[in-house]
This record gives sequence, structure tokens and C-alpha cells, in this order.
Amino acid sequence: MEKEKQQMFPTYSKNVSYIHDRLGIDDNFDLIHLDVEYAGKNMAMFFVDGFVKDDIMHLLMKLLAKLEPKDLEPDPLTKLIKRYLPYVELDMVDDLNQVTDLVLSGPTALLVEGIDKVIIIDARTYPVRSPGEPDLERVVRGSRDGYVETIVFNTALTRRRVRDRSLRMEYMQIGRRSKTDICVCYMKDIAEEERIKELKESLKMIDTDGLPMAEKTIEEFISGRHWNPFPTVRYTERPDTAATHLYEGHALIIIDGSPSVMITPSTYWHHLQHAEEYRQKPLVGAYLRMVRFFAVLASIFILPLYYLFSINPDLLPQGLEYIGPNDYGMVPLLLQFILAELGIDMLRMAAIHTPTSLATAIGLVAAILIGQVAIEVGLFSYEVILYLAIAAIGTYATPSYELSLANRLVRIYLLLTTAMFGIIGYIAGITIWVIYLTRMSSFQSPYLWPFIPFSYRAFRDVLLRSPIPLKSKRPKLLHPQDPDR
Repeated sequence: MEKEKQQMFPTYSKNVSYIHDRLGIDDNFDLIHLDVEYAGKNMAMFFVDGFVKDDIMHLLMKLLAKLEPKDLEPDPLTKLIKRYLPYVELDMVDDLNQVTDLVLSGPTALLVEGIDKVIIIDARTYPVRSPGEPDLERVVRGSRDGYVETIVFNTALTRRRVRDRSLRMEYMQIGRRSKTDICVCYMKDIAEEERIKELKESLKMIDTDGLPMAEKTIEEFISGRHWNPFPTVRYTERPDTAATHLYEGHALIIIDGSPSVMITPSTYWHHLQHAEEYRQKPLVGAYLRMVRFFAVLASIFILPLYYLFSINPDLLPQGLEYIGPNDYGMVPLLLQFILAELGIDMLRMAAIHTPTSLATAIGLVAAILIGQVAIEVGLFSYEVILYLAIAAIGTYATPSYELSLANRLVRIYLLLTTAMFGIIGYIAGITIWVIYLTRMSSFQSPYLWPFIPFSYRAFRDVLLRSPIPLKSKRPKLLHPQDPDR
């Protein structure tokens, strides 16, 4: 939506009054309007208390206080900008509405009597925590710094690892009222130009009051398929992971106020990768990846398969007749699984909302009291607890939190189809799930690539974690301008 512009008025007092009223200075204790007089000229400063760097502003005010009227002649604007305001981030704006938006985002606006433009001094600072290792992407070996909630820090952490002249950090603002700062980051001579253009157009089309959930709000606007549980973008809080994707030709979306950086496009297999695999020797990394794949597959299929064998023991091959509950308990087997699934989610939510000092107590209550008593009274069978624990371990072994939640819904869906239609429901449920993933796309990129459509070299790298020196080409999925590394 086109923003309304307000050109500066001919008189200094009217300009000051307009900004004063538009910002609501009298109704906000943290918005500061400071009237000063330097070099015989009236000046006004507007800034947000808490966003301004006090030491920088004090220095600039001391320098301005030493000026004489003759020092600003004959061109006061040029003299101030180029000689008497010794700061690196200065700009000039003649749109008063834009000035108010800039003040609310942190910079200081300086109005000078007799000058037809407002000087913007970007001497802002944001409350910020120190970069620390992300909780969801821990590694045994590797860097311990992670993205934070301040966009400038995050762009600096990225550029520290990508010291290339083709790296682009393009600034945008989204939100009619929030004016949230975002950054589209990509390698100009690697990323496909048309893909970057489409991404930026999608971002510009977002028309909303604000981004209360930061990156998650943007994802819902640009990804579509609102009822699709599978993530179509990858999130990371690790600068090294983000840099790796930049070198491949991906684009990053960095949002102010969020430590999670969005990686576009992403496939199903991107959500199964973890930095730990590349922090170990190739053979060890390949082993870790295969273990992770097994855990993820177990989290999806083991409960429905166990239920299928329980209701159709004839399907069990010879030698595996012991699989299945000896005692079904007082509750139907399907209901046991559903109740156990709900119990796991309740425990997860309780752990999230529980203070760290009490988290261990919550685990003990769930494992010892609830679990053991539920088995002894016949609510659950031992086998149900065993296979649910295996599925839960696989869920938590999934690197992507968003994918683990989607896989949990797939597991419940397969349980229900198996309960309703038996082996036909189990096979049909899996088939429909695979077809659904096949028809999905992430920014016009096939979601299951390189499995469907099949690419031998790329799929080998997905399965085996190939040694870095042998990965000689960038993924064809991204249509990179420079396919060779």
C-alpha cells in the first residue's frame, strides 16, 4: 500500500509542530522532543528514549554547541552534514511522515531552522542479549554463537562468515503499523535472479498491520497452503548453517525481533540435516545421518505398524509371533495410543511452561507416577509404552521442530486409517502421504527433490553425507548461476 507523503512546510515551527503531534509526544513518556539553539539557529531533536546512544548524542551536542553563526554560512546543510556532524550514518529526508516512521524505529531526527530537509542521525541501539548457542541446534564441536533478536547483529554474524563482494543484504520494511525491519540476504552471482525477484515481490505484497510472530507471520503470507502442516521454509539460529545455504544459492530472510533466520527454498530433506553431521569425519557423519533417518522413520511408522500386527497377527512373519500385546488391558488398543499421544503432548507443553528448576520434577511425575500407575491399573499395556517411547525418541531426534510436529500428525493419521481399514488403510495412508509430499513445492521447487524427481548424485549426498571435497557442484534444484563451486 502506497504511503502518504507530507512534504516539509515553509516554516520551521510548523514542521516541528507537525512531527510533535504526529508522534504524540505529549502522550508518550519515552518519546523525547528536545528544543535547542546552536549557532544562532533554532533546532529540534526527536528520538526514542532507550533507542539512542547517549554518549554519541552528548558528543554531537557538544560539537554543535561550539559553532558560531558564521560557521554555517553560506550553505548550513552541507556544512552540518560534511563538517560539523562527525558521524558515519547520516541521511537527509524531506518527507515528514517518513521522518516520524524513522524516529519510531530508532534514529534521531534533527530539524534546523532555515534548512528544508530533516537530518537523520542513525545513532540507535537496541536492547540485545549476547550471541549464544541455540538450544535446538547444539553441536559437540563447533561455534557457540547464534543469532539474536537484533537484525544488525544477525547481518554482521552472517557477513563475518561470508566475506564476499557478491553478498547482498537488501533492506525492506513490512507492516503498516509495526514497520518491521527485514533483510533479504543472498549471493548475487550464485542465486537465481528470477527466484530472488519473486521472493522480494512476495514480501512486498504482504499487507498487514504488523508481524507479531515475526518469521512465522511472514511464512504464512509467502508460503500459502495454510492447512499444510509441513514446513516449506527452514529455520536456523546458526550463522554457519545459514552461510552454507548461501553458498549453495539459497536466499535468507532475516527479521528484526527474531533469532530465527528463514532459508528459502527448502525441501523435506533439508529439515533432516544437522550441523553435527558436518562437524565429524565423513564416515561418522554418514552414520549419524543414517541413525537420524531411522529414528525419523520409526517415529512415523512404528506405532501404526505395531497396531496393524496387533489386530492382524497373521501378518507377522514366522519367528516374530511374540510381537503384540499379551494383555490388551481395559482400554481398546487404539484409544491407548491416542491417549498416550495426547499425554506426550501434554507433557511437552507442561515442560515448556515449567520453570527450569521444576522441569526434572515434571519428568519424574510423568515417568514414575503416571506411567507406572497407568500400566498397573490396566489403562496401558507395556508394549504400548515401549513403542510410544521409541516413536517419541524419533520425534525428538528430528532436527527440525516444525517437521517433528508435522510427522506426529502423520503418525496419528496412519493410526486412524489402519484402525478403520486394516492393512489396506495402512498402505493407502502411506501412499496418500507420499503423493501429498510429491505434489508439494517450496517456492516452485519440488518438496521431495532429489527423490522425486530423482537425481542420483544429489540423493546420494542426502543419504550419505558426502565428504566436502567431493561435493563439486551446487544443487541443480536452485538453478545457480555458477553451478561449479
